[in-house]
Amino acid sequence: MGGSEVAVISALDSAEIALRLDEMEEAARLFESALDDAQGERERARALEGLGQVAFRSGDPEGAVELFEKALALVDDDIAERPSLAESLARAYAALGQLARSIAILERSVEACDADPVQYVRFAGLLGAALTDNGSFAAAERVLAAALSRGGGVADPYTRARLYWSESRLRVEEGQSDLAAPCAQRALEILRATEDNYAIAHMLQSLAHIYLDLDRAGEALDLLREGESLIAAAGTPLELAQYRIEEARALAALGEAEAAGALAMQVRNQLRDMHPVDAGRSYALLGEIFADLGEPARARELLELAIELLERQAPGRYLVQAYKRLAELLKEQGDTDEAFRVLERALGVQERVGRPLA
Repeated sequence: MGGSEVAVISALDSAEIALRLDEMEEAARLFESALDDAQGERERARALEGLGQVAFRSGDPEGAVELFEKALALVDDDIAERPSLAESLARAYAALGQLARSIAILERSVEACDADPVQYVRFAGLLGAALTDNGSFAAAERVLAAALSRGGGVADPYTRARLYWSESRLRVEEGQSDLAAPCAQRALEILRATEDNYAIAHMLQSLAHIYLDLDRAGEALDLLREGESLIAAAGTPLELAQYRIEEARALAALGEAEAAGALAMQVRNQLRDMHPVDAGRSYALLGEIFADLGEPARARELLELAIELLERQAPGRYLVQAYKRLAELLKEQGDTDEAFRVLERALGVQERVGRPLA
């Protein structure tokens, strides 16, 4: 091994350490240096994958996908043979709303991990979430049942937490928040023992979301405040925006409409070019807040924007909720005919999915 090759590998090792420490600028600098100096395709692929990780964690899923795909093309590896890359690429495609591509990667990864219960549960959980987002609830239930069967005896805390999280997420999407809450609470208890602040922050957010659905806004806000510094330390721009959505929801539910409105406006600007589902949720939240503030014209405009975004995605509960809130607003304004037409659109979404969406 020549001196230049040793230097490249050293730079790659240092870059990966910086990435784990969330030192994005240093990681990017080292990966770029390694990419410039690399002679072999394996080293170039490793540098490109690292730059893709930086892009994804910096809130640029489109750039991440491009870099990940370049890395794969260089070495001609099957994506399922590279679990970390498979997970990140699937998440990046999902963030871009390209759920079919995300699901395809995760299905291959689940098949490839058949003999490894820990990795099987890891990818089955991700696949179940992607299928849920796609409105494929029956398929998500089958994947989750297989994961529960395969991972039930595994002692690894992350595996057990993933199982509980997966079940809670599915129950939420099915409108069964009362059943989702105990699963999410158990997942949070397990993760607290790991002292993994990033994972804990995400589970606090998930449980807060469920509490908001159950009209437990005070408890939800307490959870979000607990996790605020944790997600700020390591979250991507998109993750931070998603966290703020839940905080705005909690403030609105507690009657702090002006504070909720200001926060939701900030979130809307952050999400405008990022993630259509969460941008749609943000617009819908803004609509609800302005309705509470007695500004129905502004509320209707924002709810219609939310519906426009959400209709481009797989049918889901957020679209149905936006339809219902718009119908309520129209009814309050005396436009019962249009309110009825909007409710018919909500019913049509549920008929396509094949089950009620809360």
